[in-house]
Amino acid sequence: QAQLEESGGGLVQAGGSLRLSCAPNRRTFTAYSFSRCSVGWFRQAPGKEREFVATISRNGATTLYSDSVNGRFIVSRDKDKNTVYLQMNSLEPEHTALYYCAGVPQILTAIPQREANTYDHWGQGTQVTVAS
Repeated sequence: QAQLEESGGGLVQAGGSLRLSCAPNRRTFTAYSFSRCSVGWFRQAPGKEREFVATISRNGATTLYSDSVNGRFIVSRDKDKNTVYLQMNSLEPEHTALYYCAGVPQILTAIPQREANTYDHWGQGTQVTVAS
């Protein structure tokens, strides 16, 4: 069973915005464990490989983005709400994909990585569809 849960996906017109949320599934993953994780966002379009989108460190101080979304997407986390967000602005059809969040336990100041295989805990994804 998935340990993380994504929400906020949907259908949006080109140029629009969506905010995705990632939170622990409380039945399988504790808020405490989630708080000790760096959290990344990945996406996979039909027929394509899963690709890195963005990630945020455990303490929220470090964020990294793929070149394709830098300046357009913003990843953040609310420690009190135990939630990581991906704010997606200026969406285009090429952003259409199933978006996943994934966590990996790290020390407080660790720099998260872009490689999907470095993350241990995954959600099942939320679909983002951008109409042309």
